[in-house]
Amino acid sequence: MMAPPGEAMATSFSRTKPPRLATDGLQRTISDISFEMSKEAMDNIKLKTLPAISEVEDAKCECCGMVEECTPEYIDRVRDKFFGKWICGLCAEAVKEEVEKNGGKREEALGTHMSACVRFNKLGRAYPVLCQAEAMREILKKSNRVRAKSISPRDSKNGVKKGGIARSSSCIPAITREMNDLRL
Repeated sequence: MMAPPGEAMATSFSRTKPPRLATDGLQRTISDISFEMSKEAMDNIKLKTLPAISEVEDAKCECCGMVEECTPEYIDRVRDKFFGKWICGLCAEAVKEEVEKNGGKREEALGTHMSACVRFNKLGRAYPVLCQAEAMREILKKSNRVRAKSISPRDSKNGVKKGGIARSSSCIPAITREMNDLRL
């Protein structure tokens, strides 16, 4: 049966708390003691099995300037490997590639990479367009050296080709013709 709105229904439930039994306090005491004992046991286990956590510190790469959080042990290992200088993982990979290029001279590779980073940090960050133009210039220089070393039909002696693919004709006249046709 529903009561009309605004009127409360009489309930048979009482709003008083149930009486507290004498064993409640004893049960709570046993729980607290077992918790403390298990906490002590866990602390003893942790001290025996887990190594001490060393603090991390910021290490700044001496090449590119990037900062990483590292443990002192890791910093020491990197410095031992790179002649007392701390370098980040990216620069370490670049130095490793440079070592492969120069025949295994690690100190020379580190110097080469550090000078490239210094040059980039001075110019590349301040003048990015100039840095891009310089990179394109270097690419063109390398491609001209490769092209100069390529084999052409004129390089063959006694009509015998040395190998490679020789260019038979230029494509420039065909492109020029197409461009002239577009303009008309």
